[in-house]
Amino acid sequence: MYPNATYSQLPDPVHQRAFYESVALKRGMAWVIDTMIVAVLVFIALLFTAFLGVFIFFAIWLVVSFGYRVATLATGSATWGMRLMAIEFRDWQGQRFGLPQALLHTLGYTVSVSIAPLQIVSIVCMLATERGQGLTDLALGTVALNRRAS
Repeated sequence: MYPNATYSQLPDPVHQRAFYESVALKRGMAWVIDTMIVAVLVFIALLFTAFLGVFIFFAIWLVVSFGYRVATLATGSATWGMRLMAIEFRDWQGQRFGLPQALLHTLGYTVSVSIAPLQIVSIVCMLATERGQGLTDLALGTVALNRRAS
């Protein structure tokens, strides 16, 4: 976890609350949207395998989900669901994600959703921390912000 001094390039959660307002809820809604998008992509992949891919369904889901998240985070610092919810990730310096951050964040997310207690702790952290950060965010020093904060 990074100390507050490291976050000096990010909006202050006390004085600039608009950047963090409802971010946890928006992240949850974005997650639902992203899950639906991944489900459609997995279904398309199953069509290309003449449904033989159903035997390795979870592996296909993992690969498609990982690729989708890395690609969207690396190109826009937000998944398509996050873009619809008008939020995006920033690193500890206030910069948008590049490929390395997208890979690391997606890896952390994948580990968290694979281990239920970690996912629960991550959700609690999003609801309880002043910047709405999950476990992966706390480990990497990243944060989700409203894009159109006033």
